[in-house]
Amino acid sequence: MSQNYLLFEEAGQFKTGTILQDTGTSLQVELTTGKRVKVKQANVMLRFASPGPAEMLAEALQEAENIDIDFLWEVAPQEEFDYQLLVAEYYGENPSVVQQTAMLMRLHGMPVYFYRKGRGRYRPAQPDTLKAALAAIERKRLQEEEIQRLAAELEAGQLPALIAGQVPDLLVAADRQSVGWRALDLACQQTGLSPERLLLKVGALPSARAVHEQRFLRSHFPTGTDFPAALSQYQPPVLDHLPESPVEAFSIDDSSTTEIDDCLSVQWLDDGMARIGVHIAAPALGIRPGDGVDQVARERMTTVYSPGEKITMLPDAVVRSFSLDEGHVRPALSLYLDINIETLQVANEFSQVDRIRVARNIRHDELEPFDTEAQLDWQPVPGEEDPLAGLPYADAFRLLWRFTQVLSAERDKVRGRPEVRSRVDFTFRIDGEHVEIIPRRRDAPFDRIVAEMAILANSRWGRLLADHAVSGLYRSQSFGRVKMSTHPAIHQGLGVPQYAWSTSPLRRYVDLINQMQLVAVLEAEVPPFTMNDTSLYAIVSAFEARYGTVGEYQQTMERYWCLRWVAQQPEQRFPAVAIRDETVRLAAAPLYFQVTGLPPMSAGQPLLVDLLDWDELDLTVQARAVRLVADPHDSDPVGAEATPAPGTEDPGLAPSDSIDTE
Repeated sequence: MSQNYLLFEEAGQFKTGTILQDTGTSLQVELTTGKRVKVKQANVMLRFASPGPAEMLAEALQEAENIDIDFLWEVAPQEEFDYQLLVAEYYGENPSVVQQTAMLMRLHGMPVYFYRKGRGRYRPAQPDTLKAALAAIERKRLQEEEIQRLAAELEAGQLPALIAGQVPDLLVAADRQSVGWRALDLACQQTGLSPERLLLKVGALPSARAVHEQRFLRSHFPTGTDFPAALSQYQPPVLDHLPESPVEAFSIDDSSTTEIDDCLSVQWLDDGMARIGVHIAAPALGIRPGDGVDQVARERMTTVYSPGEKITMLPDAVVRSFSLDEGHVRPALSLYLDINIETLQVANEFSQVDRIRVARNIRHDELEPFDTEAQLDWQPVPGEEDPLAGLPYADAFRLLWRFTQVLSAERDKVRGRPEVRSRVDFTFRIDGEHVEIIPRRRDAPFDRIVAEMAILANSRWGRLLADHAVSGLYRSQSFGRVKMSTHPAIHQGLGVPQYAWSTSPLRRYVDLINQMQLVAVLEAEVPPFTMNDTSLYAIVSAFEARYGTVGEYQQTMERYWCLRWVAQQPEQRFPAVAIRDETVRLAAAPLYFQVTGLPPMSAGQPLLVDLLDWDELDLTVQARAVRLVADPHDSDPVGAEATPAPGTEDPGLAPSDSIDTE
């Protein structure tokens, strides 16, 4: 009988077909699919006459499953052999083509037992090697069963213990080959849910809030937010050698502020002069580059603020040692300016490291009854009561307010335009899952005083470092672009020739570094960082990266709490203000979103919007414009603001615990 069929190997697979032409070195073959291919003679395994190609291959596959692979491995020669040897051993004389093919396919399909050494040739695995390979296969089989079991539990709304213990990793840095991730991924495919939503559904996380928090903490605090235990025993240095200033210093902060790093003072001198003091907490006196506190501060780079939560840059023991708390005498880096009370011209200025007595920590709610320009501009009138009666340091505040206006006007001249003062800040007060949002305009006089004194100190101390040829970390702004460097440059947005963050050393690492340099200059010591010190460039790079991610996290959490606030309102129709294009912001909360189809509007235009839907996980908002508001009082908008000028930034002497933004 003519052998018109053949079995051949192609790309590691066995195929059958009908021979159409045989040239000796190659054959033209028609596959069972009808496709014609060229087969080299060297790749032909068998020629046969019956059964047909497709039938033979199907029968061989079925027969191969019946071959005992363990028996084959036991009886096979230990050296390399041709598969036909085992065919004869297993089936005896005159094996059929189906049996021959079945043996070939069985050997070829079990590479754990038999290594392929050539066309039709194999060698059995060594006993130890086979044992290890089979154990690995069994482990994989059990793993796959566990993945299926875990996925089924997740799909059923149950939370497996293994998944519960890996939640932070599954959100951020999941090992894609781990059992937990593969089970979660399989369950997500089956349910059509994202990992976050599935974890919420099964109770692995209590709320969308926890998702946002866990993502950030796992990425930036993988070992937790606690400080090394040794730092809890921190003891501040004895600084009795520092001169004690005669000032009676006071701070202005939000009621929730616990890291008080700035105070002001006014001393009344003779001859119509007064001495204004800007005093900054001085942790640099108790921290040295490379010590334990410095290492953790450099790792964290900044205090992390989000509504209702705070992760400090410095350990609590360090903060408590240097925070300018009421009733304590604390070390400070102080800038003093002697000014003429009438002309407000600066006659003399100097900086020093000293100790100050903090007389009062004034909170914003104490200042609210007095926080208007008219009250601070008031001139004595016979029979008229002073509107600042009852305000501590009223005379000092009036002088500071007048001086603030002079400094602000000077910066406006440098910028060539007036500063935009319609920015609104929002204070979040969290109680469990309930949130209260309190708007506050940043152009209030006491805020302006604090900000202007910070700009003054940061600018003057930046110049002090430059005058002494000592490196510092500067912020500059040119043509709308803000950047950091180790050399002074103009900050166009603020209207100052140089600007070095120095006024928040308890909560920002850049300020701490600059304070170390300033203290060295004022104490005639060798600065910790020399000119062009490469470590400063590394600090700048690390700080900018960390500061950016922290700012994004704060915005994320503020947006989450804004949506919680929206959900707590009895109605979902809100006053809003236009920002630019189709972007609007709620008047009473810093919730920004798009409203399609709005007509062209100027920034600050009041309108009413309906919030149709929102998602606390995706932080998305669907809104519809109701109508524009001609009379701003009709919608009672709070703080309709213009778009902030490019490069405008919080000066660094923040009146509350918040991230400074540009």
